[in-house]
Formats: sequence, C-alpha cells, structure tokens
Amino acid sequence: MAEIQIPEAGAEMRLDRFLRRAVPGLTQGTLQKLLRTGKIRLNGARAEANTRLAGGDVLSLPALEAAAPRPRQRVEMDPARLRELEGMILYQDASVIVLNKPAGLPVQGGAGIAVHVDGMLDALQGSGAERPRLVHRLDRDTSGLLVIARTGQAARGLAAAFRGREVEKTYWALLAGLPEPLEGRIDLPLKRIALGATARAAPAGRKDEDAQKAITDYRVLDKAGRKFSLAALSPLTGRMHQLRAHCLALGTPILGDEVYGGVFAEPFAPQLHLHARRLAFPHPEGGWLSLEAPLPPHMLQALRYLGFSAPGAAKPDRAAR
Repeated sequence: MAEIQIPEAGAEMRLDRFLRRAVPGLTQGTLQKLLRTGKIRLNGARAEANTRLAGGDVLSLPALEAAAPRPRQRVEMDPARLRELEGMILYQDASVIVLNKPAGLPVQGGAGIAVHVDGMLDALQGSGAERPRLVHRLDRDTSGLLVIARTGQAARGLAAAFRGREVEKTYWALLAGLPEPLEGRIDLPLKRIALGATARAAPAGRKDEDAQKAITDYRVLDKAGRKFSLAALSPLTGRMHQLRAHCLALGTPILGDEVYGGVFAEPFAPQLHLHARRLAFPHPEGGWLSLEAPLPPHMLQALRYLGFSAPGAAKPDRAAR
C-alpha cells in the first residue's frame, strides 16, 4: 500500500479529483473500482469519491504501476487576464511567488468555476522547467497573501512548513461588534458539517469524535464604540473557516460574512471583510521571508469611513532568523 498525506493545498478538494492529479496514469475506471472495493482508505476508513479532503488527512491505496501520463498542454491566458495576474504579484524569486489575491477569485476550480488561481499558474511558469504549484489556499471571498512554489522541491518544503505550523499568519478582519476582552485566545474545537454540496464549521465538544483542535489569537487594533472593530487574527491551527467560526463564537462576526452571522451593513460593501495581511515563513533557500499585503479597496474604504488607521504594507523582507 502507498500512503499520501494531504497538503494544505489539497484541503477542500474532492478525493477523486485529488487522486487523479496526484497519481499519474490513474484512470477514472480504475479509481472507481478501487473505491467500490474499499481499497482506497481515508484515515483508515472507506472513502467516497466526493469526500472533501482536509490538510493532514492520510490516503492509503494500492501501489499502482503508473501509465505514462499524456503531456500536459499549457493554457494560454488572454492579455487582459494576464495583466490582472501580473498585478497580483507582490514578490517572486527562483523558488517562490507570492500573490495578493483579490476577494472573489477562487484559488481552485470546482463546479461552475471557470476562472481560478490554479488555472492561471501556467502563465507564471515563464522559462522555468516546472509549472508553479499551490502550497496552501484561501477562501474564495478572502483577500490577501497566497504563496506559490516554483519548483517541486520548494513545494515540498513550503507545504511541510504550513502543515507543521511553522508559518506565522496574521489576518485583518472588520468585526460587527467589539470583542471582550480586547485581546485573547480562542481555544474552541470545530467540526465540519455538510450542507448539501458545501460544508461549514461549527463548534464541537472536546469529546466529540469529529472535533478538530482549533486555536486563534486575536487583538483589537481599533474600534468605533461597540458597533465595529478592526482585529488582527492569528490562527495557530488551520481548520476550514476557522477564523470566521471563531469570530462568530466571540459574538463579533466578520462584517459581510452572511454564512457565519456577519450581516451586510450600509454603507459598507456587501463583501467579506477578511484579509490575509501578513505571512512569515522559512524560505526554501534558507532564511525567512516576511510579507504584508495592501488592503483591498472595500476594506480600505470601510476603515477610512470609520476613521480607523489604515497603514500601508511593509516591503517584503528576507533575512536570517
């Protein structure tokens, strides 16, 4: 049997789609037969084709003699879309590309999704021998820093860093309400709940067999009375929708997050006000890379309306640590 540990970049992917990418030459017929006979196991249990994966899951399957994969055709991007992609690039070197992903752009494809970051990566290959690849993901409606590996070696190192919690992450969120206390830690296990074709996170008891450890540090940066506040959120674990569910549990949902209680309010844009502001992580070639992403227009407008400070982003910094 072969084992595959799911990287953060594979979170939320369907099991069948992930395996067709991960195992060269694996046909749909062979995949369905292995699933039907229970020879593919997810965390030791039988798996279904439409199961959504989570980072850290372990897939077991028989070692297969891989057929020679067909050469992959590079996707050409129209000039307007290419300019849009180039405008997202905050930093790049021989190993890493970091994008400032706009809100509303999915990281990966799915039903009804034609445009996504993963589908744009051919355009970032340039003269390199390898196609860049994702090492983690952001929700569709979350803006901010997204790290892309330019080589397989870089991808393995970065995926391990994200999986091993070596990456320091800071998000900015505009909250409906004011948390009490103004700084603290949310240690609240979460579990995934299926809602038709989608899923959401919900609080779970510590003895619940489906519970996953979830911890977020938070700090209020600014406030407008008790109606609105700007918070810095630092997830110490990486669960699906962790920040959104934890903010709701505080009684201060993220503005514009209608799934997790954050109703829209005039005059703010009807969008999720959550931004991946800062990342610091071990660079594949040594040292540490620290980056900040400028705020998206809808959040910048909201902060200015409330009279909150809206500092610009610091320049990328690569240094020993």
